[in-house]
Amino acid sequence: MRFMLILFSLAFCACAADYDLLIKGGRVVDGTGNPAFVADIGVKDGKVAALGKVSGTATRELDASGKVVCPGFIDVHTHAEEVDEVPQAENFVRMGVTTIVLGNCGSSVLDVGAFFRKLEETNTSVNVATLVGHGSVRGKVMGGSFMRPPTEEELSRMKKLVEQGMKDGALGLSTGLIYLPGTFAKTEEIVELAKVASEFNGIYASHMRSEGEEIFEALAEVFRIAREAKIRAEISHIKLSGKQNWGQPQKVLEAIEGARAEGLEITQDQYTYTASSTGISQLVPETAREGGKFKERLADPEQKKKIIAEMKEKLHRGKRTDYSYAMIAEYKADQSLNGLNVLEAARKKRGSDSLDEQIELILEMQANGGASGVFHGINEDDLRVFLKHPNTMFASDSGIRRWKEGMPHPRGYGNNARVLARYVRELGVLRLEDAVRRMTSLPATAFRLSERGIVREGCAADLVVFDPAKVQDNATFSDPHHYATGFDAVFVNGVEVVVKDKHTGARPGQVLRRGATGK
Repeated sequence: MRFMLILFSLAFCACAADYDLLIKGGRVVDGTGNPAFVADIGVKDGKVAALGKVSGTATRELDASGKVVCPGFIDVHTHAEEVDEVPQAENFVRMGVTTIVLGNCGSSVLDVGAFFRKLEETNTSVNVATLVGHGSVRGKVMGGSFMRPPTEEELSRMKKLVEQGMKDGALGLSTGLIYLPGTFAKTEEIVELAKVASEFNGIYASHMRSEGEEIFEALAEVFRIAREAKIRAEISHIKLSGKQNWGQPQKVLEAIEGARAEGLEITQDQYTYTASSTGISQLVPETAREGGKFKERLADPEQKKKIIAEMKEKLHRGKRTDYSYAMIAEYKADQSLNGLNVLEAARKKRGSDSLDEQIELILEMQANGGASGVFHGINEDDLRVFLKHPNTMFASDSGIRRWKEGMPHPRGYGNNARVLARYVRELGVLRLEDAVRRMTSLPATAFRLSERGIVREGCAADLVVFDPAKVQDNATFSDPHHYATGFDAVFVNGVEVVVKDKHTGARPGQVLRRGATGK
C-alpha cells in the first residue's frame, strides 16, 4: 500500500504544471520606466513566479511575440462606488485597468469595512481600494447645516469616522472643495482630519478649491495641509480650467516642485481630455443649494434674482457669454436633452436660447433631481505640459459605465488607451516606458499599493498584453459608448478577464486594504 501511494505521488508530481500561466516572448515594459526587454513570465497562484528565459510546463501558455506585456494599470481617481452592482467593470478592464481607487473628491462609502466585505462576497473583475471622503463624513455628522465650522463634538465624531475608515483599510482621505459640503470647510478642519489619516500612513487626495482663477491659492492650501498634517498629498485631475487661465501650466508645476523641494510629497493625476465632467449643479451657487433648501430659495423671487445674478457674474468672470461649453450628459427627468449643450437644450425645451432661458433650464434641471454634464474648458497645450511631468499619473475620474446609458465623458472608456495611442504612438509626447510607469508603479508607490504596479517575481500577476501599433481609444464626446481595443489579454491576479478585447466574465479582483506599513 505504501509503495502504491509513493507511485501515485510521483505520478501526480510528474503531471502537475510548473506554472498556471506562461507568457512567452513578450516585450516586457516592467513599470519602472526602464527600457523594455524581451522575456517570458511564469505565473503561479496569482503571482509572478518567474521572469526571464523561463522553461517548464504551464496550464495555459500565451505567445506574446511582438506584443507589449506590462503591469495592469492602476486608476487612482475613480467614482466607481457602484462596482458592487456592476462587478465586471468592463469599461475599466477593457482599457487595461486592473485596480481602481474609489472615494475621490470627498465622496465615499462611510462603512468601509462593510463595503469591502460585500465586495468580497460579490467578487469583482478589478482590484478595489478606497479613500475616506471628507464630504461624506461632514455630511453624516453635520446634517444639512454646512455654512459653518463643526463644533468640537462634531469634529471629534468626524475624526472617529475617518479613523474607523482607515482601520478598515482605506488608503487615505479625499476632499472635494468645490462641492457641498466640503466647499464650506475651513483649512483647519481638513488639517485635523488629515492628521488622522497620516497616523495610518495614508494619503490626502484633493479636488482643490480652484482649478482656474484661484489655483495658486488652492495649491497653497494643499501644501499647508500636507505640511501641517505630515501627510503625502495628491492633486486630483490637475488642469487649468477656463480660457482666461490658460498658459500657466509651467508656473503650476513650479509651485508643486517648490513644495517638493521643501520636503513635501506631492504628486498629481490627470485625464487626457480637454473637457471635465461633473454635475450641472456646479453652475448653480453653492449657497443656493446648501441645506437642501434649493427649491424653497428658488420660490422666493428675491433669492432667485440673487441666484441668477451670481450665475451671470460667474459667466462674466470666466469671459463667457453663454453655457454652450456645458453639455448635458445624463438628465433622467428628460433624456431627450442628453448630448445637447445647455444653449441647444434651452432652445429645444424652452423655445429660446437666450441666456435667461439657459439659466432657467439649469435651475429647472437642478430642481428636478440634477444632471451630469461635460464641460469644455481645457487647453490641449496646457494638458501636454502637465502630461510630460514625471510625477503626473493618468486617472480617468470616471465611474462604472453602463452600456449605452446617457452621453458620458469618453474618458471612462478610453483614458488609458488614449495615453498609449495618442500621446505615445501618434504624437510621441511620451516614451512607452514612461507612459506605462505613470499608470503602474507611480500610482502604486504614491498610494502604497504593495506588490502592484510592477512586473517582478513575487508581485501580483496583474498583467496587460497589448499591441502598441493597434491599441486605441474609440470613445468620443459625440459617441462615447465604445470600448478600447488592441488588448490581447488582461490578467487580474493571474486570471484572464479580457481576451482579444472581450470580457471573459471572470471576477478574480481583490479588495486592497491599506498595507502593513500603517497601524
